[in-house]
Amino acid sequence: MKENMFDVLMYLFEHYYMDEETELSPDRESLHSELMEAGFPSSEINQAFEWLEGLSVQQHELEAPLTGNSIRIYADHELERLDAESRGFLLFLEQMGILQPEARERVIERVMALETEDFDIGQLKWVILMVLFNQPGAEAAYAWMEDLVFESMPGGYLH
Repeated sequence: MKENMFDVLMYLFEHYYMDEETELSPDRESLHSELMEAGFPSSEINQAFEWLEGLSVQQHELEAPLTGNSIRIYADHELERLDAESRGFLLFLEQMGILQPEARERVIERVMALETEDFDIGQLKWVILMVLFNQPGAEAAYAWMEDLVFESMPGGYLH
């Protein structure tokens, strides 16, 4: 089974964050064991845990507050990861009021922290969902994004 860190993240999100009946905070060791039993490699599990820890760490303070009429200029390494469709989708979400500029920056930072060669709009939607889930006060935006992610997936959940 060829799994990558993103597959581990999606599995965790679907089974532990979105499932209201599941205990939200099992210890890391038991989670690691369960993921190994599910067929994920240990190295990918550890990378996913590090990525999630980065998601929960407070984002650094921005030097100047971002406003709704600011324009995001992407660095070369960001352009390599985020294609035109992904950047357009981020802009669309900002214009719709789903992503605030600070959340957009958080999404970009988490996308860049992914250790994957192939990155597409489907994965971007999941990263946005994870960021919004972890952002206080973003419940309505999360619900909107959750509907969008699951509407576009045949059969609902991936696993």
